[in-house]
Amino acid sequence: MKRQEDIRTLTELLLDHTSGHVGSLPYVSHKPERGKPYETLTYGEFSTRVRAFAAGLAALGVKRGDRIALLAESRPEWLITDFAALALGAETVPMFPTLTPKQVEYVLQHSGSSIAIVSNDVQLSKVIKSIPELIDLRHIIVMNESFNAGPVQSSIQSFKRVEELTKPAGFDFDRAANLAKPDDIITIIYTSGTTGLPKGVQLTHSNLLADIRGALANLPPIGETDTFLSFLPLSHGFERLASYLLFYCGAHVAFAESAETIADNMLEVKPTIMTGVPRFFERIHGRIMRSREKLSGAKLKIFDWSLKIGKECGKSVEGEQPSVFALLKRPIADALVLKKIRARTGGKIRFFVSGGAALSAEVGRAFSAFGLIIIEGYGMTESSPVISVTPIEKVKWGAVGKPIAGIEVKIAEDGEILTRGPHVMKGYYKDVQATSEAIDSEGWLHTGDIGIIDSEGYVKITDRKKHIFVSEGGKNIAPGPIESLLTQSRYIDQVMLVGDKRLFCTALIVPDYDAMKETLNVANLSHAEIVGRQDAQDLMAKELEVFQKELASYERVRRFALLPEAFTVENELMTPTLKVKRKVVEARYKELIDSLYASLPAK
Repeated sequence: MKRQEDIRTLTELLLDHTSGHVGSLPYVSHKPERGKPYETLTYGEFSTRVRAFAAGLAALGVKRGDRIALLAESRPEWLITDFAALALGAETVPMFPTLTPKQVEYVLQHSGSSIAIVSNDVQLSKVIKSIPELIDLRHIIVMNESFNAGPVQSSIQSFKRVEELTKPAGFDFDRAANLAKPDDIITIIYTSGTTGLPKGVQLTHSNLLADIRGALANLPPIGETDTFLSFLPLSHGFERLASYLLFYCGAHVAFAESAETIADNMLEVKPTIMTGVPRFFERIHGRIMRSREKLSGAKLKIFDWSLKIGKECGKSVEGEQPSVFALLKRPIADALVLKKIRARTGGKIRFFVSGGAALSAEVGRAFSAFGLIIIEGYGMTESSPVISVTPIEKVKWGAVGKPIAGIEVKIAEDGEILTRGPHVMKGYYKDVQATSEAIDSEGWLHTGDIGIIDSEGYVKITDRKKHIFVSEGGKNIAPGPIESLLTQSRYIDQVMLVGDKRLFCTALIVPDYDAMKETLNVANLSHAEIVGRQDAQDLMAKELEVFQKELASYERVRRFALLPEAFTVENELMTPTLKVKRKVVEARYKELIDSLYASLPAK
């Protein structure tokens, strides 16, 4: 085996990690059908399938520089395709399975992908609809063995059949894989921006390896004994980087069946590491606190006492010294309550990693009280994607860690966070102007985020540069921190602040309907019926009053509207990376927003 620091490309990593000792280790587990037991491929078995699929792709005419689109949920075939493409020198173009047919058509057309690999009939239908417009597309491959191809059967075949194709004369997998150079582009990831057409981010071997090594320098050691439960899509840059990092470390990856089965899958897989977006952790915290509300008498007192002890001991992750009393009582609190909470995650979690948005301090401290550590990461697709990671020796809530090793981060005069180093993308595909706007002449990538670097070197994000708005009174207002504050309420699931060029702030609020139904005792009512009730309006008004006490007067929400439906990817109010499309939301609810400003509310 090579020393890890000597590996220059991900193809070298593949050749190095799929034989000898590592080859016998478990690599990827999945459930072929809902409810069935997990099946596992070792690193060696995975390599065998990668080699077979790469030979099949070569038989279909795939060559260096070709682009292979991936439209699928996370499963072993996704990873097999990725590494087979790496070996052939092809570039993968991942797409979120939630994309609409028109969005899929745009990515396929703009990227000039010659191969589209899809998971099932749902994803296949999106590609078939666009075939007349896709002059570069030669083959469609379906991961499921059975599929409905309709009249274009001749150009569509199963993943298994491609694996079984006879390799072309003279094809040598190892020789092809060793042709890779560190600066070769390996993937084009189309950003799911909240405005405008998506841009194709070009990343290289050296980009990803620099990011892996930089992140590992901040993270606790990861190795062969670790199991990672994956539920974010591999098309998400955050999860994609995690998959490479885990392969680099020889760890085991298991895919959750779906977002709805994560709780059960955690009990089955017993992961040691998991990544997630803040909403994932907020929901876990919410469920635990709702279960508390069902307790009474001695059980409630024991729960609250145990949580109090846990919170005091949890200060240690922030670099503070817990009281001797709390440390002595911790084993009792653990046995009575805290250990049972951790058991819901499988009981073996070493740490979670949160990314994609800011994690509230309340949720972070609550997990610390349970004995579960959440490490925050920050970045963007254009930075491969990690820029900073919380060092395990000291968590600082409200910050997103310190810059990873080997890169630079600074704050521009206007407060924007800039980064420079080997992790910065090669550029946007077919878009020189956008590339020059994102990366300046000195090599600094402009993140679009506003923030600071504190005296200890921790990065803190205030908001997105383009999201900051100016009130009619001339006050600059960053909606992100206010929205994060308000979602700490158990009655608020989602919130979007409105106030640009307005006299005061208003908000569109998606209530946590489970919590609201329980408090108002209206379990049988629909969301639309609850929104129209005065007691629901009064309940939310009181919550806002509680959570806005520390805000400046111009930052406070003066009026609000409750929405019966959430912001989701499906209704096109969120990006696939779960960011609210503010302009789309404002356009859809324009009349409702205008009504909130119809008359000036009392101060």
